[in-house]
Amino acid sequence: MSPRPEYRFTPTQDWFSGNIDSWRLLFQHLQTPEPRILEIGSWEGRSAVFLLTELCQNGGSLTAIDHFDLMQTADGRAREEKLRHNLQLTGRPFRVIGSFSVPALMLLLEEEMSAAEPGFDWVYIDGSHRADDTLLDGELVWRLAREGAVVIFDDYHWPTEEEGGMEHPRRGIDAFLHLHEGEFERLSDEENYQLVLRKLTPMRIGFLTQQAVGQGTVEETIAGGFEYGMNLALAVDDKYAMPAAVAISSAIKHIQGRCTIYIYDCGLSEAEREKLDHSVERAAEGKGGITHKFLKQDKEDLSFALGPVWAKLDLLKRLPVERALYLDADVLIRENFTSLWREDLGGRSIGAVRDAGFPDGHEGIGEGGYFNAGVLLLDLAKARLRIKDLWVTAQAMTESTFKDQDCLNVHFAGDWMELDVRYNAQGQGTYAKAGHQCTNPVIVHFTGPVSPSVGIVLNPWVQPYTAKPWGYAEALEDTAWRGLRVTESFKERRALEKELIIKMATEELDRVLACTD
Repeated sequence: MSPRPEYRFTPTQDWFSGNIDSWRLLFQHLQTPEPRILEIGSWEGRSAVFLLTELCQNGGSLTAIDHFDLMQTADGRAREEKLRHNLQLTGRPFRVIGSFSVPALMLLLEEEMSAAEPGFDWVYIDGSHRADDTLLDGELVWRLAREGAVVIFDDYHWPTEEEGGMEHPRRGIDAFLHLHEGEFERLSDEENYQLVLRKLTPMRIGFLTQQAVGQGTVEETIAGGFEYGMNLALAVDDKYAMPAAVAISSAIKHIQGRCTIYIYDCGLSEAEREKLDHSVERAAEGKGGITHKFLKQDKEDLSFALGPVWAKLDLLKRLPVERALYLDADVLIRENFTSLWREDLGGRSIGAVRDAGFPDGHEGIGEGGYFNAGVLLLDLAKARLRIKDLWVTAQAMTESTFKDQDCLNVHFAGDWMELDVRYNAQGQGTYAKAGHQCTNPVIVHFTGPVSPSVGIVLNPWVQPYTAKPWGYAEALEDTAWRGLRVTESFKERRALEKELIIKMATEELDRVLACTD
């Protein structure tokens, strides 16, 4: 870059111009024509002038951070005066913060909490050469960088000191890369002097101040700042590994922010567990803040003795958190369900949706209100106060019609809050009656008759799974089971199931006709 006469640059201190061609190639990665730029270590402003005149031609702004020796030296004061002069000549909006990087970045973080459109699109880190300082700068600017932002670390191959030492920035940069693995795309090659990343995860400041809360920060920001992430829980064996992958993948698609997914393994083979593990990791790729953990079944668990149908009761005891959202494996999440997670249970142990088939109970169980246990919002701290009584009830109800669901309804009678049917839409298109039909469910629960009718089996838009609606088949393609529907084994299985149901329907029809003779 040939400086215009008006610019005041020291000719022997041009450490930037060699980057111009490579930086221009990076402009294509920005997602806005009016980028917000953040620069740490501006010196006299060569890189800042370039960015304001070329990257911000159609709008945008730049914030420059430099300590200028805290204005305590003649050189520091001279650099500050040159920087402001040079930036003023660009005619573009700019801001200069005369401070060391950490207090300046903390100031920006606090300001961005209440900004209408927080975050920066281009970040250039060229401050201290110490490894720990560089790591700290990287950590703080990462919280200020928007999703898709270009982040540049200078001096990755700085020749003055040995790479790997505390006085070289590479050690800090490598630590940053290790810590944030999976959150970025690397745009530079190993041999490049500068290391360039494109951020793949949403902006996350990660904390709040009293001032920010006092300014009326929205509930979502408070939840994000306090790190109140979601906890999801499922119980899975080999039979339900594939639908569980769909349930989890569809949930991750609609999660905003932090979430831990607990998978209670009540009979997974190594092969199915690997496929489920792969499906979850694939769905969470690039999201940031999504983790999952398998919980191994214990010999003392109810499901170990009574079978996997009782596993959700074990989760009430085994989950290492105090609040969780339990999901049956045969569900599909269609929309953001943050509102469900934040439901106030009003002091009750669980939140649930009435059962579509038996809303008022059956056989003396749940009279006046009977919930479906496929989606449960759990206040585990409260529920565990009577966990021993629940175990006793379970042991006494092993022969009950709907087993664990009946047990939970008996135990939590009067201690559950009814949730909107949108959060557990059961029997849609089959047996759900007025009051339980839902045109736009958040969570679809694929429940249905034990023996579906011929019409249901042959209808391509309803149960059973062979033709599950609401985009289920498409969601399956996002898991390790993608391509299953076109395999010969699946086609054969579907044909056999259809033949069996038709045979049963024919026999039932013959029986009815015989009774009318």
